[in-house]
Amino acid sequence: MYCTRQNGLWQRKADNWCRSEHFPLHDCNNLYRACKVHLCLTLVSTFHKALNMDSFFIAADTALRTLFAKPRAAKACPTLPEGPSELNDADRRAAAGLMRVNHVGEVCAQALYASQALTTPSPELRKQFNQASADEVDHLAWTAERLHELGARPSILNPLWYAGAFGLGLLAGRMGNAVSLGFVVETEHQVGAHLKSHLDALPTGDHASRAIVAQMYDDEMRHASEAQAAGAVDLPLPVKQMMRAAAKVMTTVAEHV
Repeated sequence: MYCTRQNGLWQRKADNWCRSEHFPLHDCNNLYRACKVHLCLTLVSTFHKALNMDSFFIAADTALRTLFAKPRAAKACPTLPEGPSELNDADRRAAAGLMRVNHVGEVCAQALYASQALTTPSPELRKQFNQASADEVDHLAWTAERLHELGARPSILNPLWYAGAFGLGLLAGRMGNAVSLGFVVETEHQVGAHLKSHLDALPTGDHASRAIVAQMYDDEMRHASEAQAAGAVDLPLPVKQMMRAAAKVMTTVAEHV
């Protein structure tokens, strides 16, 4: 549309230049067409750069909101019918350590989805990543609120965890959509196994934390299935092992720091 509106301008420029240089009319028309093509290509390039800048600012906004703002859930925090949790000091400390780890996992999830949405050239896949990220915002808010209820704080290393996860997401995204989706599948499967272990490890009477972890598990498995259906490839075994090793370091440190 913009190119069409500029036809008169470029026609006048082409005609004036041809007259000043004594070009034949045929060559003048060719120049006019070339000017239009050049203009349209310039506009497409400018729009593409602007789109990338928009994606960059969205990713930066996600980072700032994740690390420094109070997350707001779109869905109500899940509960269990057993009633309120009544914990002694030891159980409270144990639950707080596990929920701190889960909160760190959600911080990393925000970083991963933001970086993968930033690198994919597919609008459909970007939409899928952003939707999964919205689900993870709910998890982030639930775990943050539960930590507050337990009288505990999030990990002081959250900026480090976010930066590391963002870098991994960028690397996966640069390898193509299939690999990026494969990274999502493997990550969610590992997170799912980790959440199941937390359901076993949480104090029996901590119904509030259990309800949150159970809902998180369902959502993570759904994300894995959606990524698989979108064309994920299976990652090589050494890559999966390195991911498990990195996750082990993170969960061990985050439980206490």
